[in-house]
Amino acid sequence: MSEFLTIGEPLVVFCSTDVDKTISDSVHFNKVFGGAELNVSVGVRRLGHSVDYIGQVGDDPQGDFIRNELNKRKISTKYLLGTDKYMTGYQMKQLISHGDPDVFNFRKNSAASNIDSSVIDSIDMSDLKIAHLTGIFPSKSKKTLETSILLAKMLNKKRITLTFDPNLRPDLWPNKETMIKTINRLASYADIVLPGQDEGKILTGSDDPEKIADFYLNGRAKAVFVKIGPKGSYVKTKDGHSWIVPGFEVSEVVDTVGAGDGYALGVITALLEGKGYNQAARRGNAIGSLQVQTHGDNDGYPTREELNKYYLENEVEE
Repeated sequence: MSEFLTIGEPLVVFCSTDVDKTISDSVHFNKVFGGAELNVSVGVRRLGHSVDYIGQVGDDPQGDFIRNELNKRKISTKYLLGTDKYMTGYQMKQLISHGDPDVFNFRKNSAASNIDSSVIDSIDMSDLKIAHLTGIFPSKSKKTLETSILLAKMLNKKRITLTFDPNLRPDLWPNKETMIKTINRLASYADIVLPGQDEGKILTGSDDPEKIADFYLNGRAKAVFVKIGPKGSYVKTKDGHSWIVPGFEVSEVVDTVGAGDGYALGVITALLEGKGYNQAARRGNAIGSLQVQTHGDNDGYPTREELNKYYLENEVEE
């Protein structure tokens, strides 16, 4: 069994190479893989930790591509199911010179959306230290929500640390009210909650980092890390201690996709290594800042050597 576990929808991503053209006008694309939870898995593994990924793909070329890419990166596919009834989800992504790219999803009734919750019963958690959930996978269908809640309850029962990133995707939910209610229910199972400041405004009604943190600390959460953009992140713990961990200066933002997942994997890997919340937030800030300087969904996630070099260049201690 691995020390880290997550569940999600693995996606094939067709990234346009035609700068500043719309997706419909683009004719050249690179084929990569993505998905929030898969991004986190890639980053956690790249920093040397063992990873189990739960999901489902179709018995099709895209599913084969996902499985092969995970195997190349030594991410366990023991719990990556296959089905001949549904197709692997995919998306198309615009390439732009400034700002956030448009993304179009082909994910309705995908293989992952039809996952069987019984997969949770087969998971070996004997060596598991941290598990991670986001608000994306539960939004896909009643089955993915049921499976996510079942996994969260099992993790709580076994007292395994659960991190949760809201990762709001309003277009995947039937309406805003359902999204807020469900996301906050999922957050109630988490030991560590990782909202962005803008997400916090939607979910709690306030964009004040302290009020956002207090909202989740009233429940199970032991600590809340609020991402506050270039300023870094605000951390508050159950015992009332709070502080801001400064961000890293970036000369040019190329693409913000994957930055939040980079922050999450930074926090997760630091905690896996027994580091404190301050060091965890610092690593999250560092990896998030590295990711915004690249075009790919997870290309900016560092190896151990690259992370150490980045700290040295910025005169920051691990």
